[in-house]
Formats: sequence, structure tokens, C-alpha cells
Amino acid sequence: MSHTAHIPSHRKPRRGASKTAIRSGVAGGVLSTIALAGAAAPANAEPVTETIEMPTLTAGLAGSVAQSAAATQQVADSLDLRAQEDAAATHAAKVAKKAKAEAQRKAEAKEKAAAAARAKAAEERASRSEERTTLAASSGSSAPASDSSTQATGSAAAVLAFARAQVGDAYVLGSTGPNSWDCSSLVQAAYRQAGIDLPRTSQPQSTAGTQVSLDNLQVGDILYWGGAGSAYHVGIYSGGGKFIGAQNSGTGVVEKTLDWDPPSGAVRLL
Repeated sequence: MSHTAHIPSHRKPRRGASKTAIRSGVAGGVLSTIALAGAAAPANAEPVTETIEMPTLTAGLAGSVAQSAAATQQVADSLDLRAQEDAAATHAAKVAKKAKAEAQRKAEAKEKAAAAARAKAAEERASRSEERTTLAASSGSSAPASDSSTQATGSAAAVLAFARAQVGDAYVLGSTGPNSWDCSSLVQAAYRQAGIDLPRTSQPQSTAGTQVSLDNLQVGDILYWGGAGSAYHVGIYSGGGKFIGAQNSGTGVVEKTLDWDPPSGAVRLL
């Protein structure tokens, strides 16, 4: 009997063949799976990468800033336009005010000139009347009633008084007073004082009454230049061989002797 027969052995017991086989099989399966996966993949396959685009926040912010800038510019343009309109309105008001003042000044100057002319005409008429009175007194005779404007009565006096009051007014073609006239409007307005409504123009006025001779005129007769029914000018006989008429733009309303501008004929309505 060996002297070591009863000494316990310190060697590990051998694993059973079955456990070894199981472990070998598991390891072989894993390696086989890895090998199959490697064989199935292409040799030149690259790693698959996928890029995911994240929403760009700055794009929306830029749009908002652009809209805000456009709105600000629009407000600025609107304010600038309003300022221009206000400036234009202020300028127009100033121009209108200046034009109105200038027109008023001219009107006042014209009225003063017309008043001065009427005053001068009245003074001249008074002087002539005084001269005629003196002459008549020295000759011991008086003027015929038909030739004396101061002796006109009734409707003739009303017509003559109105016509004389307009001496010195301006002549304006188509005007009907009160400070400017043409020939037929003066005659029409004068006869209206006697309640007689005459046509507006000289042609029908030259046939409105009874035709009379120029040698037999009476105060208030309508004188005409041209043909009866086709007259181009009319006036009013004022007595003493004179007439009153709105002659032209150079003379205005005047009282002149018949030989200054001899008429063609006359008609009588009074």
C-alpha cells in the first residue's frame, strides 16, 4: 500500500464531458452567427448615417423683422405724405388769402376811381349848367323845353337822371351794371326806371318805339347808330344837342354833343 494512499488530492476534479460539450456548442453558435452576419454584409458597405434637419429658428425671426421694418417704413411714408399735404394746404391758403386781399384792394381802388370820375362829371355838369343859365340870362331868352335836361319831367326825367348818374362808369361789353355797362344795357336800365322793359340788345331797341327825326328830338329819345333793326350802338338824348351813352372801353359812359358822334336815327317811347 502506498504511503500516499490516504492523502487527499489537491487537484481539481475534471469537468464532465457533457458540460464541456455544451459550452463548446454555445461558443460555436455565437461565432457562427457572427460569421454569417459578416458574410451577409457587402464587403464595401459604408456605415449608414442619416442627417435630421432641425427647424431653423432664425428664418422665422428674420421674416418677423422684415415685416416690422416694412410696417415702420409704411408709417414713415404716410407721415411724410401727410406733412407734404399739410404744407401744400397751408401754402394754398396763404396764396388764396393774398389773392383775395389783392382783389379786394383792386376793387376798392376801382370804386374810388369810379366815385372820383362821377364826382368830376357831376362837377362838370354843374359848371355847364351854370354857364347855360348865365348865357340864357344875358341873352334874355331860355332854352326850349325839349332841349333843357333840367326841365325834363315825368318818365323822361327818371330815364335821364339814371343815365346821368352812370356817367364815368366803365364800358364792358356784356356788362349790366352797376359800375360797368355796355351801350344797350345802360339804355335798358335807364328805361326800367320809367317802368318800361326794353329788349337787351341795340338791334331791337332801335325799333322799340316810333321813329322820329333827328331835328325833332326830345329828352329821353333813344338814339341809334346803324340801321333801324340792325343798329350796332344806342344812346339816350339828354337835351341841348347832347346824348349819354356807354361808348367804348376807352371813354366809358360819357355825355357828348351829337356832332362828336352823329347818330343815324332815333325812336321815341315816352
